[in-house]
Amino acid sequence: MGMTEVDVTKINPTTGIKIGDDKAPIKVIEFVNLRCPFCRLWSDEKDTFLQQYVEEGKIQRVIKLFDKEKPSLAKGNIMHHHVPNNDLALSAIQSIYETQDDWGDLEDHDEIAAFATDRLNLSLQDFKDTSESIINEAEAANVVFVPTVIIGEHVFDQKISIQELKAILDN
Repeated sequence: MGMTEVDVTKINPTTGIKIGDDKAPIKVIEFVNLRCPFCRLWSDEKDTFLQQYVEEGKIQRVIKLFDKEKPSLAKGNIMHHHVPNNDLALSAIQSIYETQDDWGDLEDHDEIAAFATDRLNLSLQDFKDTSESIINEAEAANVVFVPTVIIGEHVFDQKISIQELKAILDN
């Protein structure tokens, strides 16, 4: 199962961390896991570009922190539960990505949670219901991989170029 099997009709633009105006005409839906190096690459390469569109009121980003069972991504699930769902979310996510190599090498989940609170000054959030909703949505829509990014009928991953992304957003 790959990107082409994603059923975009099962994706909702409401559950997740919203960046930008609810009235923006285009929703950029991003399924990510904060332990995933490819999600970090997506963020590193596309955040500044997307922020311009957010500031212009052209898009709203809906970041769905996708808890995954895969052992290599399970550590990200701990971090997801420390991301605030407010104006500080994007900076918290960026801090988590910037330190991914440090906390990603920790073996114990309690150590990862302590890293989030002690090193990143994040606090544990009430994320359980949102997490379950995102997992159920991903399952219903056949979203398997992270990152999976959806804009209308377009489904892609971090490999999309800025030029291709711009073409989608401008049409």
